[in-house]
Amino acid sequence: MTIDFDTPIDRAGTASLKYDARQQYFASENIIPLWVADMDFAAPAAISEALVKRAQHGVHGYSTYPESLYHSLQHWFSDRHGWQIEREHIVLCPGVVPSLYALVTTLTDPGEAVIIQPPVYQPFFTAITETGRQCIENPLQIVNGQYEMDFSHLITCAQAGAKVLLLCSPHNPVGRVWDKATLTRLCQIAEQYQITIVSDEIHADLCFPGQVHQPLAALAADKANIITAISPSKTFNIPGLGLSAVVISDTQQRTALQKTIAHGHSLNMNPFSIVGFEAGYRHGAAWLDELMPYLANTKQWVTQYCQQTIPAIKVMRSEGTYLLWLACHDLGLDDLALQRFFIEKAGLGLSPGTLFGTEQGTGFMRLNIAAPFSVIQRAMQQLATAVNERIG
Repeated sequence: MTIDFDTPIDRAGTASLKYDARQQYFASENIIPLWVADMDFAAPAAISEALVKRAQHGVHGYSTYPESLYHSLQHWFSDRHGWQIEREHIVLCPGVVPSLYALVTTLTDPGEAVIIQPPVYQPFFTAITETGRQCIENPLQIVNGQYEMDFSHLITCAQAGAKVLLLCSPHNPVGRVWDKATLTRLCQIAEQYQITIVSDEIHADLCFPGQVHQPLAALAADKANIITAISPSKTFNIPGLGLSAVVISDTQQRTALQKTIAHGHSLNMNPFSIVGFEAGYRHGAAWLDELMPYLANTKQWVTQYCQQTIPAIKVMRSEGTYLLWLACHDLGLDDLALQRFFIEKAGLGLSPGTLFGTEQGTGFMRLNIAAPFSVIQRAMQQLATAVNERIG
């Protein structure tokens, strides 16, 4: 490998949410933070170099989005995913989460229903409830140790009148890279019941070797009811730069979203966001190609370590993202006690499963493995010691 992912980088004191908010979130500074979904790796050198060059210019005034930025996104998704994105279909947004809020507001009226598939990324819930919409849950099911969509129940949700579904693909937190057959069936149901699918594909590039992400819009026969949120933020570890894109083929929906963004005064034409976004998509491929095997090796080690040393902790099968979904039910703890156990006994800061669904997340914890292997190794050894002290 030519990229150094092994050397730890001290992030404390950099206003890092992951590190500098440990006291706030875990009531302790003495934990290994493996929760919020960013990586403890330096971004590709080409991004840092582009940011330095822009900073050296010295003038950081109001900016606009250059055509080269759109082209970088188009070329990336064409080359990596075989998805041809039309330039006029791209709407730039100040992040995927803000775009979810804006899309729910744009596509529905207060009181109307939106479908989600828990356990799922927590802002899926709040984008609905905090905008005065109704949340309809179509829970994922565990089949042969892997999460699957419940299409029969989804049809019931659609028949109840929901017109929008928020999809997480690849899925956070369960790590599914949805296959073509699953997504094709989803599109068929959406078309039959006139449901618009908002597909959050922020983890599209983070598939483990042997797995292939299927852009939903490239599969759908009726592309007018597919809206896709994408960003280089997770791919290249630049979420703090806060720039994403929404791809919408329907002109009316696209115009309505642009108005929603403008009304919220959330046009984020930050010169550094622009530079980082384009540099990642233009020059980050080699970095990513080394990152994913590194993460795959870490995932495999954690899975085997739990099987052999901590059998009470079961790692759900993962195909993508750098997030592992840990089933901790055998510890015999309720959710609050489980959170305290990880913090106080194991010295680890993870995301509690209940953030991703009160029922579907109970007994689970989400582990972020995007850190130097030595850090993950130490964390799992601390967990093993704590579990062995509890149950022997």
